[in-house]
This record gives sequence, structure tokens and C-alpha cells, in this order.
Amino acid sequence: MLKIFIDGASAGNPGPAGAGIFVNKGSHNNEHHAVPLGHMTNHEAEFAALRMALQMCKDNQWSMVSICTDSKLVDEAVEKRYTKKALFRPYLQDILTLLDACDLCFIKWIPSSTNRAADQLSKKAIQKN
Repeated sequence: MLKIFIDGASAGNPGPAGAGIFVNKGSHNNEHHAVPLGHMTNHEAEFAALRMALQMCKDNQWSMVSICTDSKLVDEAVEKRYTKKALFRPYLQDILTLLDACDLCFIKWIPSSTNRAADQLSKKAIQKN
């Protein structure tokens, strides 16, 4: 099973934001993505990072995936398939659509201390804005 680590960050809240996506293929072919997101909140960046990771799964036809996030907000929204905040609903709708298209995909919360690769990529992406 492919393992993907994601993180979103912003410099300010809102402010310049970035997504970090680390695809651990268990080999020398690991992928590192630092994607500038423009101006948004930290939580929006977290949702955007998950949406991008799921889009990568679809585009690359990765059907068995474990996605790790250090955002409890994102993890719980996906698990409940609901978010109270209107700002996050478009992200969540896209995420659920992409998630439903996967054969086997898990979203798992992990502590930020074990998500360093994605965290560094998200911070690097902010600097690209």
C-alpha cells in the first residue's frame, strides 16, 4: 500500500500558503511536492493539500493508499463527511468525490512530530508564493 504524508501551512492566518505532499513509495522513487497555494488560512491549506494528494492518486491510478495528516480538523471532517464551516465545504466535497473514486484509501491522523517531511515541504512552498 502506498503511503502519502500531507501538510498545509500559511504564514499568517490568512497569508501566503503552501501544501507539502510526500509520497513514500518505499524505494528511491519517493516523490516530494511543495505547492504554493496563494493566500489562504492554515486550515484551508490542509484541506487543499489533501485534495491535491487525492487528485494525484486519481491521475496516477494509485488505488490502494494510506494518507497521513497532522490536521485533526481535516481527519474528522472526512470521517464524518461533514464540516460546519462553509469555507471548507467546497474542499470537503471535492475530497469526498475523489475519495469515493479510490478502491481503498484511508485518511489517518498522525502527530506532527511524525509528519516532518510534509511539514518541511509545505513551508518550502510558502516561500515560492
